[in-house]
Amino acid sequence: MTTTGTARRSVPGKPSRPRRTGVPLWLRLLKGLGAALLVTIAGVAVFALLMQWIRPTETAVRIFNQVLKLVSIGAGVYVAVGRGQEGGLLKGAAVGALYMALGVAVYAMLSGQDAPATAYLADLGMGVAGGGIVGMLLSNISPK
Repeated sequence: MTTTGTARRSVPGKPSRPRRTGVPLWLRLLKGLGAALLVTIAGVAVFALLMQWIRPTETAVRIFNQVLKLVSIGAGVYVAVGRGQEGGLLKGAAVGALYMALGVAVYAMLSGQDAPATAYLADLGMGVAGGGIVGMLLSNISPK
């Protein structure tokens, strides 16, 4: 173990990667979820202010909503996984699934609308796929 809080594993034929030690997985996922929620809140606040001046169409609002979800998931995965860490695909998918599940639950409670189950599943699938892809990419970026 090094003094920087990372441990190195040695596998013949593979370069070693630093691994986070001391921070439980559930806490990293919770931090990632919190970061994703903060990005979402900030994005919605800024967009709400801009809506007064730009008067976007309903299609533009839907597109912004999807882009904001992906950006939020990306930020959450970055906080949960970090660069060059192991298990980015699964951790990223978990952050994306948690974020989207929370979003679907809050939307269902606040709106009172019953969207089809396929719409909820599509959102969950987007969260899992987006988070997994970002996590996988971050895992393969050098930590330096």
